[in-house]
Amino acid sequence: MIKIMADSTCDLSKDIIEKYNIGIAPLTINIEGKVYRDKVDITADKFFTIIEELKEPPTTSMPNPTEYLKVINDAIDEGNTKILCICMSSGTSGSYQSAVLAKDLFYEENENSDIKIYVVDSKCMSHGSGWLILKSAMLREQGATFQEIIDFNEKYKTSIKHFLSVDDLDHLIRSGRLTNASALIGKILKIKPIMSMKKGRGSIVAKERGRKKVLKHYVDEFNRRIDKQLTDFIIIGYTSDIKYAENLIERIKRDSDYDGKIYIMQMGVAVGTHVGLGAISMFFVEKGHEKDNLLVNRMHNIVDKTNDLIDKIKKN
Repeated sequence: MIKIMADSTCDLSKDIIEKYNIGIAPLTINIEGKVYRDKVDITADKFFTIIEELKEPPTTSMPNPTEYLKVINDAIDEGNTKILCICMSSGTSGSYQSAVLAKDLFYEENENSDIKIYVVDSKCMSHGSGWLILKSAMLREQGATFQEIIDFNEKYKTSIKHFLSVDDLDHLIRSGRLTNASALIGKILKIKPIMSMKKGRGSIVAKERGRKKVLKHYVDEFNRRIDKQLTDFIIIGYTSDIKYAENLIERIKRDSDYDGKIYIMQMGVAVGTHVGLGAISMFFVEKGHEKDNLLVNRMHNIVDKTNDLIDKIKKN
């Protein structure tokens, strides 16, 4: 039997975790001197109701190796002989290294064990690693072997396209993603940065003015980049505004020919600590590795506006 496990930043819903029996090692969040385990001691809904009232910004810590070891031993007690652990990107946290250490400690304590453990550095964040985990669980249900599931993760993990936009720029400042000057300009002009993953780390790839343009950017880039054969589901994430996520689904259905499954899932406390209220994200498999940065997106905007103008001229 194959067990799939992860850290809590995968942000998969409780229903999905229970349906596929996914083991979770929680991150810890320090909120004004009190330590909570992500999704265990505090829920996302509770956290997002108090985040604006906090006098000090919360901080997060990776799961320690004993948390991973507990999940590993529980998996073995369930009768599993193969364990696949999919962690958030090593470029943003020590969670992957902690899981590898837990694996090494297990084998030191069980030298002759025939249990197979493999740890994936997903190069993803939030529902990006969640996408890989859910797909891995589906592959397991379809009868894929342990090695086939490993191979899928290693082959496609850098093809999981991330989009993340936030309402509150202060959280990005604290995480070092924006300078104070950029944030001030952004607030005045109502500019919302859009981030993606590059080499396992978050990077700002576009800036849009207002929520409507953020959603348009998501759908336009989705149409440009989607690998239709591999994207059999999309995950849309949100922190505090589910209607925002529902609006994105409406736009996808209206402005694309995608007819596959779309999941809406709330980001957890660990991720929410860094992105704040009003964040929205989107995850799918992209074809190839088309460049995505501020310059590329400015060029796309120019081309799109030119094409729109040409269409209007032709109609007249």
